[in-house]
Amino acid sequence: MADKSKVRAILDKVKASGRDSLTAPEGKEICDAYGIAVPQEGVCSSAADASKLASSMGFPVVMKIVSPDILHKTEAGGVIVGVKSAEEAAAAYDKIIANAKNYKADANIVGVQVQQMIKGGLEVIVGAITDDSFGKLVAFGLGGVLVEVLKDVTFRLAPATSEDAASMLDGIQAAEMLKGVRGGDPVNREALQKIIVGVSQLVSDFPEISELDLNPVFASRDSAIAADVRIVLNFDQKPARFRPDEKDVVISMNRIMKPKAVAVIGASNEAGKIGNSVMKNLINGGYKGKIYPINPKDAEVMGVKAYKSVKDVEDEIDTAVFAVPAKFVASALKECGEKKIAGAILIPSGFGETGNIEGQEELQKIGREYNIRLMGPNIYGFYYTPSNLCATFCTAYDLKGSTALSSQSGGIGMAIIGFSRSAKMGVSAIVGLGNKSDIDEDDLLLFFEQDDNTKVIAQHAEDLKDGRAFAEVAKRVSKKKPVIMLKAGRTSMGAAAAASHTGAVAGTDKIYDDVLRQSGVIRAKSLRQMLELSRGVPILPTPKGENVVIITGAGGSGVLLSDACVDNGLKLLKPMPDDLDAAFRKFIPPFGAAGNPVDITGGEPPITYVNTVKLGLEDDRIHALILGYWHTIVTPPMVFARNMVAIVNEMKALGKVKPVVASLAGDVEVEEAAQYLYENGIPAYAYSTELPVEVLGAKYQWARAAGLL
Repeated sequence: MADKSKVRAILDKVKASGRDSLTAPEGKEICDAYGIAVPQEGVCSSAADASKLASSMGFPVVMKIVSPDILHKTEAGGVIVGVKSAEEAAAAYDKIIANAKNYKADANIVGVQVQQMIKGGLEVIVGAITDDSFGKLVAFGLGGVLVEVLKDVTFRLAPATSEDAASMLDGIQAAEMLKGVRGGDPVNREALQKIIVGVSQLVSDFPEISELDLNPVFASRDSAIAADVRIVLNFDQKPARFRPDEKDVVISMNRIMKPKAVAVIGASNEAGKIGNSVMKNLINGGYKGKIYPINPKDAEVMGVKAYKSVKDVEDEIDTAVFAVPAKFVASALKECGEKKIAGAILIPSGFGETGNIEGQEELQKIGREYNIRLMGPNIYGFYYTPSNLCATFCTAYDLKGSTALSSQSGGIGMAIIGFSRSAKMGVSAIVGLGNKSDIDEDDLLLFFEQDDNTKVIAQHAEDLKDGRAFAEVAKRVSKKKPVIMLKAGRTSMGAAAAASHTGAVAGTDKIYDDVLRQSGVIRAKSLRQMLELSRGVPILPTPKGENVVIITGAGGSGVLLSDACVDNGLKLLKPMPDDLDAAFRKFIPPFGAAGNPVDITGGEPPITYVNTVKLGLEDDRIHALILGYWHTIVTPPMVFARNMVAIVNEMKALGKVKPVVASLAGDVEVEEAAQYLYENGIPAYAYSTELPVEVLGAKYQWARAAGLL
């Protein structure tokens, strides 16, 4: 049980002394209070005391300077390891004091710490940091100097569970070292997990701990002990970002996304104006609710009665789409607030993205005062196809489906629209978020979580204003529906571009990667991949197990598909059971190959594909199929496609439902075949062995995170 009162007393004492860091002995006391194992140690103030203290512990010992003014002790010459006798201890004391004074003449020197030297074990680091977006994070990786050289560290939100801690041990590149290599002993995983959980709980209980390093932690077969403790404090905490109650968010978002009445602020009869395009899209898109054009000069806009202000409209309005210059937004927003409109869709630019922070903060203040949620500013608007709602100045979109997409960028939004139309991918929603002055990704997750029209949620983000809020919501939502994210700004150059584009400050990419995985979110590596996963994941059935089999007509495709399986965390059924191997061999020529991949060779007629795929679908030991088709005159592309759809449907009628994806190699006719397969529930790609496996891998990633496998 943690002794919080002891920690509070130490931190209060440090604050009272005007310090922002702890001495090593203070750090040891705090570790003791939270059950974090540290070596036996003490502080001495003379060479004689050092000799006596070291002798009482038993040699060898480590000796370190204790000074609130010297954080990096090694750099100051303030650490001596492997002290083997009482005489060496006395000499080491004098040397450390001299080095410290030489390093910083005015340093406040408390004394020298004598510490039991830990023998053997692997050096790892356990730490914690405070991130602007995600808050408190716990870190784990290889320790000592390796942490700076290899940067092999993984992060989780704090407080972390024991399961989170276990995933961290497996989440570094050097995970195999923890299991013991070349005859070495494995580390005590339970002891390491206990330290990780303890550190994560400590920094969660005391937010003023901004940084904490246990480096190195010596991990051996028997124990894990932190040899050095570094704790930095920040007593000037930022106020938490405002987070409305989830129930209130859902109520507001339902009114915004499914409005019975929409007002267009700045509606116009003049072609080429944004207010004109919004009106056209609402009318021509087939929206059945009420439309109220707001225009102080015209009596009608596009044949619809216009009003000088939203306050002149007698009926209730749910959503207001803004199509006026930035300078007019604040006053119109107040009127919307007074009208009790639920949401303002702020298309105008000229706010945070241009450096007009004050203007954006004014909108936020008005929104908070009147309880009106803000989408944007600097956005293209949004689409919600179940209501035929095109609240945007972009092109209308009416192909309905079950995938909801959002983007922080207008350009990416147009790419989403274009791809969706080209690929005939139905969507439930496409939403622009822009500067995210208020509504952001977690608000959308809360809406789509309870939206029966949405099965998959895909989001493009350049930053997360409140990463912790997103992660907490995503962890729950992703267990019900796949959540896909394309996080832009992965590189330092990309992060700089994101900052200049939206006023966003991109966080450390490794943190995003780890926290998204912890939250069950599928991370897309590119725009195209996000779109392909959005299209493919919802039509694939959920697998019932991990065993994947490749059936291919081309050996080369089989090799590339196997590589793609490794890249995407898929497990090929290997070795193939003898009876199953024999069953496959009945259908393929002698010069083909069973095993896995099952290579039926290129010259086979359609029946060979049918028989082998049927066997793969029938056998309960196989949980997913990857098909590699090779274009031949014996089995033309559309013949292959129609046969595959027929056999999959036949087996589905018998209760044999499994995910099937296909890679098609051949001339241009394979494009039509791939589209036919896709339209009939089999994600298929011409000219690619990577994309179909990425789609299947994403489905598996979601199923594992959701606890379905």
